[in-house]
Amino acid sequence: MSKHSAGRRAFLKRAVGAGAVAGAAFVPEAAAQNHAPSQSATHSSAAGHGAFFNQEDAATIAAFTERLMPGAEGRPGASDARVLNYIDLALSGAYADLQDFYRRGLAQLDQYCRKMYTQPFARLDAARQGQVIAALEHDKAAGFKWPSAQEFFNTLRTHTMEGLFADPIYGGNHEFAGWRLVGFPGAQAIFTPADMQSKQAFTREPVIGLQAIADAPKRRA
Repeated sequence: MSKHSAGRRAFLKRAVGAGAVAGAAFVPEAAAQNHAPSQSATHSSAAGHGAFFNQEDAATIAAFTERLMPGAEGRPGASDARVLNYIDLALSGAYADLQDFYRRGLAQLDQYCRKMYTQPFARLDAARQGQVIAALEHDKAAGFKWPSAQEFFNTLRTHTMEGLFADPIYGGNHEFAGWRLVGFPGAQAIFTPADMQSKQAFTREPVIGLQAIADAPKRRA
């Protein structure tokens, strides 16, 4: 098994263990409380930001989340799932109380990367990005006060998992990329006996999200 595949498996195990993908609808806690942004607020631009992040911060978040959950052929990553869009929208709504947390965390991350490597995080090569992330995860990145390096890493990892696995109505999990990765079928109206007996990942189309359920009464009208 390659280091890349092992890393993805370890990340998914931690994601499930942390409970970020738990629950029948795979929605984040804030969404369950009806405070998450609606699908109508999602961005149509390819950049997938603009509600909260400026261009520089968006590039950092995009690079960071992709390094946490890198894409590969046949396997979607954070960029494919539009995790940046999810976090950007959440910080302008459900997670507005974390705006200063992110501002300070990103500023400290930038200072650390420039001090260590003379470049911002988004411009570092994959190996150095990995070294920076490891330093954050183990709280060994110097210069972090609030949030601490580990706090910033944990929060961004959690939000990456949410953006990958939450219902697409919240701006991430584009085209059910995360759900397809783990074989989650969405809000199916009915499961066949064969579905109930199967131990394989669910693959029958369509995968159903909250938007389809919301649109159903309109189609019947």
